[in-house]
Amino acid sequence: MISNPLDFEKPIAELDDLIEELKRVSRDPQERLEGKANGIDIDAEIARFEAAREQMAKQVYSTLSPWNEVQMARHPDRPYTLDYIGMICDDFLELHGDRTNADDPAIVGGIARFNGQQVVVMGHQKARDLKGRQLRNFGSARPAGFRKAMRLMKLAEKFNRPIIVFVDTPAAEANLMAEEEGISLTIAVCLREMVGLTVPIVVSVIGEGGSGGALGIAVGDRVIMLEHSVYSVIPPEGCAAILWNDRTRAADAAGALKLTAKHALEFGLVDEVLPEPVGGAHRDPVATAAALKEAIVRGLDALAGKTAQELTDGRYDRFRNMGRWEEETLPGPESDESTEQPEG
Repeated sequence: MISNPLDFEKPIAELDDLIEELKRVSRDPQERLEGKANGIDIDAEIARFEAAREQMAKQVYSTLSPWNEVQMARHPDRPYTLDYIGMICDDFLELHGDRTNADDPAIVGGIARFNGQQVVVMGHQKARDLKGRQLRNFGSARPAGFRKAMRLMKLAEKFNRPIIVFVDTPAAEANLMAEEEGISLTIAVCLREMVGLTVPIVVSVIGEGGSGGALGIAVGDRVIMLEHSVYSVIPPEGCAAILWNDRTRAADAAGALKLTAKHALEFGLVDEVLPEPVGGAHRDPVATAAALKEAIVRGLDALAGKTAQELTDGRYDRFRNMGRWEEETLPGPESDESTEQPEG
């Protein structure tokens, strides 16, 4: 069953309802007898509709538009950072505060044991109810959140522990208070400091990877994306507001932004895209977490033999090359070759 179905999921949800009703009928002896008397094999009908549902789901989720991918990345049932930490880490101890003035619940982190080794783990945290969303600021970190993240990263460096990061934010907080507290400077400092960290960093984009709010804690040696996550310089609504002064054209902006996991892999922004269960990570969080854990283990194993200099140089080169383009000089009129043959 699909809970909270998105618009493009509604035909699948209708089939789910029909299948559930048939199963209810099959559990009622009287109705089964009536169906048999009318020449209806309820079990065969259930199997037929389940096959149709599976086929429809594969077709729908394999042909999602960029805006559909954004909707999937924002699905309220999608696992969040603390969900994954609980499923793949042991002995997690959350640490609070930026040691300056506040604790930002939009970014969580602490120390944990992962695959038998001590790590520092952190990420953006959203919530599913109104009170939680207000507390977490919908996953949009303030300056204190980035300062907390950097404090934890420096802790990891001090004790030589790998860093595991989960990214899931529409963007950093963008209001007057955040600007007064230095949100832009704080993100810039995070970028600078992360490049120079001497321990391995594995980053996983598990939902929204929005703008500087994502990149501020995403300067990793290995970057993984889930299939239905997105990674973009700006949220589609903000892009549409800038380009067309119309936030309702977010779907058009999503298509222009090339923000899907497939695009991120094609452009070299990420190293690996992990397939999700049909219907998204929220359809089978345990299986998604297991696949994510395997990918993180592979990443840490690949980085284990690298020196601190190799890590920092590779990280610097990787992120300096983001957004690179090549200019092609077209021949001018003076360089055109004549097709006429000389006389004689």
